[in-house]
Amino acid sequence: MNKNKQHHASDIRYTLFSEVGIGVSANTMLLLFHILTFFLQHRPKPLDLTIGLLALIHLVMLLIMGFLVTDIFGSRGFWNDIMCKSVFYLYRILRGLSLCTTCLLSVLQAITLSPRSSCLAKFKQMPSHHSLCSLLFLWVVYVFISSPLIITTIATPNLTSDSLIYATEFCSIRPMSYFFKQMFSMLVTFREVFMTGLMAVSSGYMVTLLCRHKRHSQHLHSTSLSPRASPEQRATQTILLLLCVFMFMSISDYIVSSSRAIWNNDPTLHCVHMLVINSYATVSPLVFISTEKRIITFLKSVRGYCVIIQ
Repeated sequence: MNKNKQHHASDIRYTLFSEVGIGVSANTMLLLFHILTFFLQHRPKPLDLTIGLLALIHLVMLLIMGFLVTDIFGSRGFWNDIMCKSVFYLYRILRGLSLCTTCLLSVLQAITLSPRSSCLAKFKQMPSHHSLCSLLFLWVVYVFISSPLIITTIATPNLTSDSLIYATEFCSIRPMSYFFKQMFSMLVTFREVFMTGLMAVSSGYMVTLLCRHKRHSQHLHSTSLSPRASPEQRATQTILLLLCVFMFMSISDYIVSSSRAIWNNDPTLHCVHMLVINSYATVSPLVFISTEKRIITFLKSVRGYCVIIQ
């Protein structure tokens, strides 16, 4: 029985490390591409800066997850109260910024795709630093929303306690008072509902514009011809695919989180939960890399350069 448990734990560990490794590699490539684009092009595309920021957020998230994975499987190292509080607090803030940046991507693409007669057209000339200012403001908000973790996260004591919530092998969460728990839940729920609703509205708007454009193209062109999609339309399709991935991962996260509420301290279920909550950070750069022709061309040129050097 113990051998079976060890084998099962080993499988989960390899799966978690594989997810982290793939995600770190993909986000590093995506971030490197957008850094080079920012410095080499005088006028990068409006979404380049936001996509690069999303890749940076996911890269740091997955690096933190690498530390947490080593803790889950018994590597105590330097874990103490301060380290547990810092790591979990930073990770929670980054998860919030990931949600916010994804929402910002959908809104910016809806603005880019909007026709000149639309009320959103006046925002097309908005400088990129305005988007960064809004992200900075939301970062401050997330710092406030996530502040209870500084108090509740502790290093797991030597004495067992049924009141502690299992986080990792050496870090646990103390239960909050009823008032603070309800207030914290309301703030988090409001954030999730507002951001998800904004993404749903912008996605519906983009789908409507794409359908309208398709009908217009079918009216202008014969059925034997299939006009190529513009770069804006291809970018919109990429953002819509990304939002579908995000929604699927969010629903999966909710289902697994609800299961954890029933089986509180089940380490296996906790590992599955960690796989789910980090799947978006791993899959999202793969969506951009596989659908963006510029990135594919960049990777081919890098590969060719490496072959020449060898």
